[in-house]
Amino acid sequence: MNDYAGQHEVISENMTSQITMDLARYVQELKQERKSNFHDGRKAQQHIETCWKQLESSKRRFERDCKEADRAQQYFEKMDADINVTKADVEKARQQAQIRHQMAEDSKADYSSILQKFNQEQHEYYHTHIPNIFQKIQEMEERRIVKIGESMKTYAEVDRQVIPIIGKCLDGIVKAAESIDQKNDSQLVIEAYKSGFEPPGDIEFEDYAQPMKRTVSDNSLSNSKGEGKPELKFGGKSKGKLWPFIKKNKSPKQQKEPLSHRFNEFMTSKPKIHCFRSLKRGLSLKLGATPEDFSNLPPEQRRKKLQQKVDELNKEMQKEMDQRDAITKMKDVYLKNPQMGDPASLDHKLTEVSQNIEKLRLEAQKFEAWLAEVEGRLPARSEQARRQSAMYDSQNPPAVNSCAQDRESPDGSYTEEQSQESEVKVLATDFDDEFDDEEPLPAIGTCKALYTFEGQNEGTISVAEGETLYVIEEDKGDGWTRIRRSEDEEGYVPTSYVEVYLDKNAKGAKTYI
Repeated sequence: MNDYAGQHEVISENMTSQITMDLARYVQELKQERKSNFHDGRKAQQHIETCWKQLESSKRRFERDCKEADRAQQYFEKMDADINVTKADVEKARQQAQIRHQMAEDSKADYSSILQKFNQEQHEYYHTHIPNIFQKIQEMEERRIVKIGESMKTYAEVDRQVIPIIGKCLDGIVKAAESIDQKNDSQLVIEAYKSGFEPPGDIEFEDYAQPMKRTVSDNSLSNSKGEGKPELKFGGKSKGKLWPFIKKNKSPKQQKEPLSHRFNEFMTSKPKIHCFRSLKRGLSLKLGATPEDFSNLPPEQRRKKLQQKVDELNKEMQKEMDQRDAITKMKDVYLKNPQMGDPASLDHKLTEVSQNIEKLRLEAQKFEAWLAEVEGRLPARSEQARRQSAMYDSQNPPAVNSCAQDRESPDGSYTEEQSQESEVKVLATDFDDEFDDEEPLPAIGTCKALYTFEGQNEGTISVAEGETLYVIEEDKGDGWTRIRRSEDEEGYVPTSYVEVYLDKNAKGAKTYI
């Protein structure tokens, strides 16, 4: 198959070098020639149209002059027949008639000349210029057809050169297909993907008539419980494994193993996680700790929190400044009236207030810088600064009362104490079968992106125009809606950028992404 594909690549390369490039260059030449011929045709057509306009103009002028000459002749004859008209008026009318007749003769000569010229131009246009242009276009098209024929012949030669090799490749494909051994292939697949599961042994007879304590063999599928009700499980070497065709049953009616067995098995299978409480404490650090710059919040909520913090710091600073002004005035009074008090006694208080003002000012500048970053007035913080902030948060975790690490033995094994049974039950409720598969928030509807949004801030998500996503938390008045694209992609987008369709039956729905 590789050789067969390689021969087609050879055909493609030869066609590109011998046919495609040559045809592309020839097509450009034909375009220029065609453009030139069309330009000559438009030029000849414009020339004949100009001649026709001149002919029409001379014809109208000749017609007008003839009519005026006729009117002048009629006026002269009328004046000559009238006995009440003086001889001078008759002579004037006669001269006017002669002038009009002369103008009509000139227009006639001009019209005749232009008509003769137009007829000659029209003859050349229809019998010389246009036929020549169409002949050039026809010759061009004939050359194009010949070129296409030559290209097809070239392709045939290129294809014919590799036909023997392609024939050998096809013979090899047929030979390979005939040499298929389905039994051997099936055995190879079985060896590669066999599971290694061992069938369970025979179930032994449980004699309930004997009062003695019964033991369960390693090959038995049953394990007696507190009330004597058996529960099927896989023991021995196959512990923790399931037969391939048995589905895991998560029904609440199914009896469970003792919690101590679950914890011990969890400790041995995942040594990196010491206990459920340590994991819960880690989750609380991630979910409960709030960074100083509120970077865990969406941009709009973060801006409101930072603005609120800046306002609080400014109010405190104003109080300290008012207190400093009051102490300064009191010191001035003491200086003017020493009997009222010692001015030096206020220096310590004045210094302390000044230090508090400076601390508040630096704190306000820090929060103002973060606020400006959110509003786009300053460049984004560097990744190193974010890491330092996260490190600072991790060094000040919230207090966690107890951990199962306190109950670990020196060899790392886990021991369960009877006095802590209530705590174990609480942990079992929080981290039971759903520990590995934590359910995401349910979708309460869908939304369609009206515009493209580049989610560059922490907590936001980028969306493309026309994209459909799931809504998991609607706008709570801050202008942001929480959406999900997939199980691992969720975040906030501006509410004005999406069109939300909430599901009326979303409350208590079991639809998850």
